[in-house]
Amino acid sequence: MEDIIEGTNGDIVALFGVECASGDTFCHPDLNYAMTSMFVPEPVISLAIEPKDNKASDQMGKALNRFTKEDPTFRTYIDPESNQTIIQGMGELHLEVYIERMRREYRCEVATGMPQVAYREAITQRADFNYTHKKQTGGSGQYGRVAGFIEPTTGMNYEFVNSIKGGAIPTEFISSCDKGFRESIRKGSLIGFPIVNTKVTINDGQSHAVDSSDIAFHLAAIGAFREAYEKARPAILEPIMKVEVEGPTEFQGNIFASVNQRRGVITASNDEGFFCRVEAEVPLAEMFGYSTVLRSLTQGKAEFSMEFLKYVRVPTQISEQLRKDFEEKRRKEQQAR
Repeated sequence: MEDIIEGTNGDIVALFGVECASGDTFCHPDLNYAMTSMFVPEPVISLAIEPKDNKASDQMGKALNRFTKEDPTFRTYIDPESNQTIIQGMGELHLEVYIERMRREYRCEVATGMPQVAYREAITQRADFNYTHKKQTGGSGQYGRVAGFIEPTTGMNYEFVNSIKGGAIPTEFISSCDKGFRESIRKGSLIGFPIVNTKVTINDGQSHAVDSSDIAFHLAAIGAFREAYEKARPAILEPIMKVEVEGPTEFQGNIFASVNQRRGVITASNDEGFFCRVEAEVPLAEMFGYSTVLRSLTQGKAEFSMEFLKYVRVPTQISEQLRKDFEEKRRKEQQAR
């Protein structure tokens, strides 16, 4: 280590005792600059973790807090339904490294659950809705009617269009409709994952002078989305990874076979002397444990790297299995209650 007074362009330096997060900008006190944020891809793999004792629980909280500041691609949250702590990252190895760091740096032993792939749900066709939420109780009731349609879109996870004319829905309730639709796309009905690439347009509705309120239109929007979602032929999407495998040319056939067995599509293959590089697109769900398989197929001489590429529709057979598993899980949760 060498003490320095300043760092110039291109220098890599270390700071001690500075409270900051990855992506923060440091500049002169007289300047008020912030650099453009780096691109942070969405996590593609989730893992449930739980501390083995009370002491580990405190340490786990400290570790997760530090790791999320260090690494924008590492995320953590508590699942409201299962009350489990979930960590998310860019791959199996990514999460394994952080679990090992918990053990070494924080003396924190944790138990891990099965990795869960970040599937998504999406609609495949346009569907209309015309839903009325009506509830009458002792005092003033709840009333709100929302009409319009949902349709698939690209490039945006969610888009809301207000085409109301003539004040069919008062302006002050439009934001409540938007909130209701946003809440609906957080969890789809097929396998309970977020819904993406959806455009919602409202073009008609009805309010009541006494019974209409923010909550009434919020609930009307949720009911309207559920009504239209089933008619819009929803499908399950899975993350596809761009995989690069490098190894001796003599094992090229084994590498090809291992990719094909995992529903992979080989996009390129280059020979560089005694080594070859194979590029492929493979579903993340098929990549668990691949490092062990690759080592055994190539006598430990090949290695691979992968990064998230895109979401594509899951084959019918796998989609049906995912839905069965989701229904089974939901039934067990209801029985436990």
